[in-house]
Amino acid sequence: MSQLSVERVKNPSKELEQVFAIRKEVFVVEQDCPPELEWEFEDESTHFLARVDGIPAGAARWRKTEKGYKLERFAVLQSFRNLGVGQELVKAVIANLPSDANYVYLHAQIQAMGLYTKFGFEAEGPQFEEAGIQHFKMVLKR
Repeated sequence: MSQLSVERVKNPSKELEQVFAIRKEVFVVEQDCPPELEWEFEDESTHFLARVDGIPAGAARWRKTEKGYKLERFAVLQSFRNLGVGQELVKAVIANLPSDANYVYLHAQIQAMGLYTKFGFEAEGPQFEEAGIQHFKMVLKR
C-alpha cells in the first residue's frame, strides 16, 4: 500500500519547482497545452503538492478571483493515476479554503468531471474550450 500525502506548498523555492514540473509534464507535454497559458497567477495562488511514497505525484492550487474561489491546475503524473491522488488533492484544496469561500468553482476537463462530482461540484453553463481542451464550469454546492 502506497503512502499518499498532500501538503500546502510552504517552501516555494523547492516545492514550486516540483509543482511546475508536474504541471509541465501533464499539461504542456501530455495534453499539448501552450506553455504561455500554463503559467499565470502563480504568486496569488495557494499551491499543493501530492506525494506517493515521498515522490512528487500531483499538484493543484486555488486562488481568489472576482467571482469567488477558483480551484485550478489539478494534475497527476501518468504513473501515479488511479491511486487516489486526484481525490486527495481535491479534498486537501477544499479543506484549505478560507472560511469566507462561499462561491467555489473550477473549469473541469470533461474526463475529470466525475472526480469533482464526488465532492459536490455541479456543471453550470455550456461546454467551452480552454487551451484546446473541452471543459465545463463546475460549482461547489454544499
